[in-house]
Amino acid sequence: MQLANIDLGKLFVSKTNMRHGTKPPDVSDILATVKARGVIVPLIVRAGEDEGRPGMFAIIAGARRFHAATLAASESGEADALPCAVMDAGDDAAALEASLIENIARLDPDEVAQWESFTRLIQKEGRSVEQIAQTFGLTDLHVRRVLALGNLLPRIRTLYREGEINAASIRHLTLATKAQQKAWLALFDSEDDYCPTGHQLKSWLFGGVSISTKHALFPLETYKGRIIADLFGEDGIFADSDQFWRAQNAAIAAKRDAFLAEGWGEVEVMEPGQYFHSWEYERTPRDKGGKVFISISHQGEVECHEGWLSGRDAKKARALEAQDGRTEADRQAVRDQRSETTGPLQTYIDLHRHAAARAVLTDHPAVALRLMVAHVIAGSPLWNVRVEGQHVRNEAIATSVETCAAETLFDQKRRAVLALLDFPPDAPNATGGGDDLTAIFARLIGLGDHDVMAILAVVMGETMQAGSAIVEAVGSYLEVDMARFWTPDDALFDLIRDRQVVNALLREVAGKALADGNVAEKISTQKAIIRDCLHGANGRKPAEGWVPKWLCFPAQSYTVRPFATLAKWKQVEPLIKGLPVPMPQIDPYAIAAE
Repeated sequence: MQLANIDLGKLFVSKTNMRHGTKPPDVSDILATVKARGVIVPLIVRAGEDEGRPGMFAIIAGARRFHAATLAASESGEADALPCAVMDAGDDAAALEASLIENIARLDPDEVAQWESFTRLIQKEGRSVEQIAQTFGLTDLHVRRVLALGNLLPRIRTLYREGEINAASIRHLTLATKAQQKAWLALFDSEDDYCPTGHQLKSWLFGGVSISTKHALFPLETYKGRIIADLFGEDGIFADSDQFWRAQNAAIAAKRDAFLAEGWGEVEVMEPGQYFHSWEYERTPRDKGGKVFISISHQGEVECHEGWLSGRDAKKARALEAQDGRTEADRQAVRDQRSETTGPLQTYIDLHRHAAARAVLTDHPAVALRLMVAHVIAGSPLWNVRVEGQHVRNEAIATSVETCAAETLFDQKRRAVLALLDFPPDAPNATGGGDDLTAIFARLIGLGDHDVMAILAVVMGETMQAGSAIVEAVGSYLEVDMARFWTPDDALFDLIRDRQVVNALLREVAGKALADGNVAEKISTQKAIIRDCLHGANGRKPAEGWVPKWLCFPAQSYTVRPFATLAKWKQVEPLIKGLPVPMPQIDPYAIAAE
């Protein structure tokens, strides 16, 4: 036989127990004692493997104590582990229980009197906690709990002896300083003030949510803050919740990375407080696209749910599997249809890249000439001829593009071209700016080759389709440096709503350690940290010249999910690589002045 304290959730009534059944037994005669003192006589249990419940323990004797403890926990909101005698092979349950009851009977039922007895045994006879537990048939934890009463003010012990304070409140008071105990007694004696008890007392002591050391995924020795020890020897509380969450988030990020390394296609870290309701998901094995969901409570508890899909995703997967001739690669492609970027975000990316590509194109009219010839040969959706209007309904995106450095530079060069063509200086475009084709032709005949090339570069920029593969080809070939033309703005960050992407952006801007330390934080919180890093606010070191990989030439992505810009780059990459370097730049301002 071994004595141990076992969590309530790991216990169940064995089928061999005489009280096994659908109707719970009447525990009214012992419920009050269990509420006040907890369970004293250990339950007789054995490993649950024999009854098909590995990791659990089957109650052979003590079902009424178990049901009483369950009722008490449901009322108080807190569940203490129960003392249990774990049977060895050959143990007789009836003999074990009789022996335990006989040992307990030798104890004074008053726990304060027990504390006095245990203290004498330790101080006068040199007994250890383990020796006292063996003598009376108790668990070590029960003995430590009784001894913890010595850390309380004498009046609090007296109130407990007289039944004025319940066991849950006493347990939390052992975590309090003497000053806190005095303050609590003042509330207890007051007729007007509210006196917290039970789990509310714990919140009162720690100013809100208290986080138990039981929930830490990281080694406690690596935690640099203070831990308030539970004097029962069972638990502790993190005094600095911010330090806890930094360490816990880093450990959660490590778990996520480990799952991905094991071959899981996707691991979703849920927002703290967001519950994982199994009825909203379906069990789905990894090879059929099942994901891992990591749920986190506000108290720091972390649960990993492996092999699930949302009901909608599972339905789509079944519909696909029902079709003939589809490979697993096809099924995976459909499961990953959700794009890395939303529609508005993709528009933002396309327009900024377009603006930058055509701004640099104006410095390379020879490239523009060849591009125009390619348009003539292959055609284009814009060669009616129409101007790229950069239309977008989102006002923030429109403002962001209109005011960016690339658009400003392009507009300056367009104004120079308007002067060459004798168009009004406030004309919106060079393309389509004249009514008489012959008159425009005659004007071009009278200009030198360099002036015509400068006009060509601007016209080509006006008629290059935003979001097309040709923007990727031009921008990558000309090695456009987006840091010259783009600066971070709220329009971009307001469009990002994907947790995995925003954490990847944080890792890119501030480093892996900071990103991992905030992996479970709200998206808005992680965005705020990114902004602080970009602007050097709140003590952050500014990240100068940062450009998201989405906007760079060539394009890159942050996840394995589809990203339209990257797909276009992959399409043109074989055609662009290995081409000769761009030709010398031409300044249309200098040309116009000649």
